[in-house]
Amino acid sequence: MDAPPRRKSGLNLPAGMNETSLRLETSASSSPTSSFRSISISSPRMISSLTSPSPSSKSSICSDRFIPCRSSSRLHMFGLMDKESPAKEGGNEAYSRILRSELFGPDFGSFSPAGQGSPMSPNRNLLRFKAENSTPSSPYSPSLLGQDSGFSSETSTPPKPPRKVPKTPHKVLDAPSLQDDFYLNLVDWSSQNVLAVGLGTCVYLWTASNSRVTKLCDLGPNDSVCAVQWTREGSYISIGTNLGQVQVWDGTQCKRVRTMGGHQTRTGVLAWNSRTLSSGSRDRNILQHDLRIPSDYVGKLVGHKSEVCGLKWSHDDRELASGGNDNQLLVWNQHSQQPVLKLTEHTAAVKAIAWSPHQSNLLASGGGTADRCIRFWNTTNGHQLNHIDTGSQVCNLSWSKNVNELVSTHGYSQNQIMVWKYPSMAKVATLTGHSLRVLYLAMSPDGQTTVSGAGDETLRFWNIFPSVKSQTPVKDTGLMSLGRTYIR
Repeated sequence: MDAPPRRKSGLNLPAGMNETSLRLETSASSSPTSSFRSISISSPRMISSLTSPSPSSKSSICSDRFIPCRSSSRLHMFGLMDKESPAKEGGNEAYSRILRSELFGPDFGSFSPAGQGSPMSPNRNLLRFKAENSTPSSPYSPSLLGQDSGFSSETSTPPKPPRKVPKTPHKVLDAPSLQDDFYLNLVDWSSQNVLAVGLGTCVYLWTASNSRVTKLCDLGPNDSVCAVQWTREGSYISIGTNLGQVQVWDGTQCKRVRTMGGHQTRTGVLAWNSRTLSSGSRDRNILQHDLRIPSDYVGKLVGHKSEVCGLKWSHDDRELASGGNDNQLLVWNQHSQQPVLKLTEHTAAVKAIAWSPHQSNLLASGGGTADRCIRFWNTTNGHQLNHIDTGSQVCNLSWSKNVNELVSTHGYSQNQIMVWKYPSMAKVATLTGHSLRVLYLAMSPDGQTTVSGAGDETLRFWNIFPSVKSQTPVKDTGLMSLGRTYIR
């Protein structure tokens, strides 16, 4: 049987290959409905494919387009996946790179032929899912692939939510005749859980455990209470009077123990250390009193040019900080008669003074209406560590002994109570309720409750800080649960 006439091939053949080297073979096992055809090339490289069925082998048309199935093909048969070799003459490496890009797409050129993720790997797909190596949108989502996402291990754990502070006081006491005077200090809470309040000419004691009110003393019609301060043990209380006296009373038996003079005018601030009572007056002097010595005072500190309104001993009894209406903050040691530090950055009266119980030599101070700033000092070298503008007159400062936070009370113009986290000075809470400036502040012996007093003649008790052991948010008992009572 004569062979059919030869048609002109439509294949683009490589150099060195002629049409006689290409032949079409039909498998003997083909069925009437399908046929398996293969194209044989007289070359070491062989490609097999499955073609679509055709009704007649004579009508088969061979195309010069061949699209391999990548899941079953061995791409290294094309000689394109060889490992990198030193550059050859003639730019073959550049040509291979361009050829790869044309065959496999522009992204192929960025792959390392022999590296991880290369199509040369038989166990990896040519196109594989790849997560972007970008910074996560949330710090709470650590990298699933173990890649360095730019966050440390500390930030991979969600931070603790901010502590919730009840916005309303859990108790309110009416305090008639509580004076609206910035320079007085009329509220103090003892270590035995007894609150002392100076109201007009009298001092009243409120026992927190049973809400019992006791009248300690009455100074008479010619005098008035300007300051109250408990000893650290909580048994004795000192009272500064408008006539310049300093009286010491036994708080348990309600008996006067001692009366000391020395000041020419009102004594508006008092401070105890372990053995000594310090008093500050409008006469600009600070007197040191020792109850073991019969004389009225054992020392006088002169440095302020106006009324002394702030006075606090450090927790180790080594330093005494004093603030005055001359805008000065002075620091004294136990033995010197002159201040060891003169801090003059405040631009208003300095009444609010507090030593940190968590860090030695850390002192906080607050300025009046024209200053409005809380400033932090290192008393070792006198450097100012930080300051923040609170927006209103700073009347009092008190550190929490349970957590590294402090409370400030304010006057003009917002009359608020603020809780700050140190050293970031982030606001933990802002408490409002007083209608006049919050001039007085004291802390309960367990460090959880703060009492504030104002010219609106009320004392408000706030659950602000957690206990030392639990460190859990305090319970909001609500303003109406305990009602309103009187301090006298």
